[in-house]
Amino acid sequence: MEILHLFLDIVLHLDRHLAELVAQYGIWIYAILFLVIFCETGLVVTPFLPGDSLLFVSGALAATGGMDIVVLSTSLFVAAVLGDNLNYWIGRWIGPRVFKWENSRLFNRAAFDKTHAYFEHHGGKTIIIARFMPIVRTFAPFVAGVGNMQYSRFLPLDIAGGALWIFSLTLAGYWFGNLPWIKANLSLMIFGIIGISLLPLVIAWLRAKLASRSAAA
Repeated sequence: MEILHLFLDIVLHLDRHLAELVAQYGIWIYAILFLVIFCETGLVVTPFLPGDSLLFVSGALAATGGMDIVVLSTSLFVAAVLGDNLNYWIGRWIGPRVFKWENSRLFNRAAFDKTHAYFEHHGGKTIIIARFMPIVRTFAPFVAGVGNMQYSRFLPLDIAGGALWIFSLTLAGYWFGNLPWIKANLSLMIFGIIGISLLPLVIAWLRAKLASRSAAA
């Protein structure tokens, strides 16, 4: 419970914690944020890391002079693309063996199955859409690799999705994150960003439940 409380405190008060990291580590903050985004997009065992809210708050801090917005957004874009590519090639290498895996401390089979079903339904555009969906964005490139999606098709979609995700959220934070009302309610904004990004998953879950009930009826 203590670990969960600490994690929620970091996520919901990301502005305070990130400002402390900027003050403590200076220029190394770019490497820290690079690593977080790289792991969140590149490793199926770390879908819990902050993504959307981290980008928004980072942009807001850049507007105050804590970071350079060009260096920040460019480095995080590179991290997002490299992370997805690592995830894709891990999935490509593992291939069908993943379907034999069960739930464990390091792999959420249910999340993988849902992402696989979503990918099958929406096809290649999932690579772009998934960038704005927590958990799904971690599993989407992995599923693309497992499904042997052509790399020549995956890469441009991944670059486009990465650019939209990184630049839209960091620039939104840079332009709007320090407006008086938003700054005074930044924790609420972070919670709202998380809620909005999870909304497609909730809708998909509700549709699946309704479909199963209809089928049973």
